[in-house]
Amino acid sequence: MKINYHKKKFKAVDNSATGEVDQNTLFHYSQEGDVLWAVYQGSKIRLGTITGVVKEDGTLEFSYQHVNEHGEIKSGKCVSQPEILEDGRIKLHEQWQWDNDGSRGESILEEVKLSDN
Repeated sequence: MKINYHKKKFKAVDNSATGEVDQNTLFHYSQEGDVLWAVYQGSKIRLGTITGVVKEDGTLEFSYQHVNEHGEIKSGKCVSQPEILEDGRIKLHEQWQWDNDGSRGESILEEVKLSDN
């Protein structure tokens, strides 16, 4: 099943200790063809962007960058595996790596429906 991420919103429900997003960080996704992008902010993130692709197998592969609460510019790469939940929402299982120190982590994002905001 192909997933279209255009105009979908996600929030983090779990993250490794070295990550900076949390449950108050909201991601606004867009998609055109296999190109995916998003803007995110909230909590420790003043503003962030994602740019990547939806692979043929449904996996998301993207780069991210953001300005955090300390004014630092942080960036990295991520591979995300989607899962469709029983209620039809999308859950993203992410494995990411920071560019600056190479540390790795995992996070889980879940789709936010309009009634959840």
